[in-house]
Amino acid sequence: MIRVVLADDEDLIRGALAALLELEPDITVVAEVSDGDAAVAAVERLSPDIAVLDLEMPRRDGVAAAEAIGHRAAVVIVTRHARPGVLKRALAAGVRGFVPKTTPASRLATILRDVHAGGRYVDSEIAASALTEDTCPLTARELEVLRHTRRGGSVQDIARTVHLAHGTVRNYLSSAMAKLGVSSRHDAARMAWDEGWI
Repeated sequence: MIRVVLADDEDLIRGALAALLELEPDITVVAEVSDGDAAVAAVERLSPDIAVLDLEMPRRDGVAAAEAIGHRAAVVIVTRHARPGVLKRALAAGVRGFVPKTTPASRLATILRDVHAGGRYVDSEIAASALTEDTCPLTARELEVLRHTRRGGSVQDIARTVHLAHGTVRNYLSSAMAKLGVSSRHDAARMAWDEGWI
C-alpha cells in the first residue's frame, strides 16, 4: 500500500483529491493538511511513502516544504501555476514529481505509483518551457529580499529576518527593481514570483 500525505490549502480540492485517491486499491491517504508546516509535521509523524503538496500554501510553499521533508518521503508537487522557474527550484529541492492540477486523478495515481517505484515525473509542457526560459538576472540576496517582500514584510522586518542593515536591504531591493524595470519592490516581487524565481 502506498501511503500518502496530502497537503492543499483549498479544502474542496484536497477533500476531492483524497476521495479519488482512496478509490485506488493500492493508495491510502494517511493525512490531509492545509499548509506547508503541517505537511512537514505529518511526514515526520507518519512516515508516508509520498507527500503530495500544493505549490501555493500558507506558511511554507510546496518547494519549501519539500526541502524540509528531504528524504523522509518522495515529494510530488501539484500546481495550477506551473512556471518553469518553479520547476527548477523544485527539482533542486529533490522533488520527484511536478504535475499540473489539470491532471486527471487516475493519471496522478499512475504517477504516484511510478514515483513510489523510484521514478520521476515532470509534465512535458512544463519541461519544454523550462528548457527555453531566460535565466534569472537577480542575485541570491536580491531573490531573498524579494521573497520576504512577497510575504508582506516591511524593509525593517526583512532586515531583521535576513540579518542585514536597513540600507543594505533597500540597496538590494533597488537593484532588483532596476534589473526588472519596475517601479516598486512589490512589482519586483510579483514579477520574480511570476517567473518562478522565488
